[in-house]
Amino acid sequence: MSKCKTSICRGQPNPTYKETFVFQVALFQLSDVTLILSVYNKRSMKRKEMIGWISLGLNSSGEEELTHWTQMKESKGQQV
Repeated sequence: MSKCKTSICRGQPNPTYKETFVFQVALFQLSDVTLILSVYNKRSMKRKEMIGWISLGLNSSGEEELTHWTQMKESKGQQV
């Protein structure tokens, strides 16, 4: 299991994140992996509010997500 965080975008109502995250996964394990992306808004020092999430991989949250995961696996290192 691994975690990554984006940079903080303060005072922007609709921030755009163009960041790349690299996770090391063995090729034979790729079919058994689920990647969950969660988006949080930190309101104060103690409180975080989840804005949304998406799941890719073995337990994809929908058909479009599963299609994207399949394209990524078939691209062999190319960005999708």
